[in-house]
Amino acid sequence: QVQLVESGGGSVQDGGSLRLSCAASGRTLRSYYAMGWFRQAPEKEREFVAAISWSGSRIYYADSVKGRFTISRDNAKNTVYLQMNSLKPEDTAAYYCAVDQDRVVTPTTLQEEYDYWGQGTQVTVSS
Repeated sequence: QVQLVESGGGSVQDGGSLRLSCAASGRTLRSYYAMGWFRQAPEKEREFVAAISWSGSRIYYADSVKGRFTISRDNAKNTVYLQMNSLKPEDTAAYYCAVDQDRVVTPTTLQEEYDYWGQGTQVTVSS
């Protein structure tokens, strides 16, 4: 099994910043894998936020967060980060990280392709 533990969520004012972290571990965690961040607002479907390849050379963002969010990873720590700047009230959601063990070079934006998920961390942005 693979475990993902997110941290770093919280409440901020409009325009504020937060940094989310997600640490992966487990016996069946492969040596190379892509990772992604997704979010789900109340009464809405879960949506893609950002994804990163193993090397970090390929990164994708949702249009709604481009220029404000930055995904990165530290493979020595099996950890992926999401730096969120210029936060808006519409960014309020539960944020989930995920591991895709079938992709190394080219990450996917499709949540059904991810194998393991974290428990989520809440981000609340007030106006």
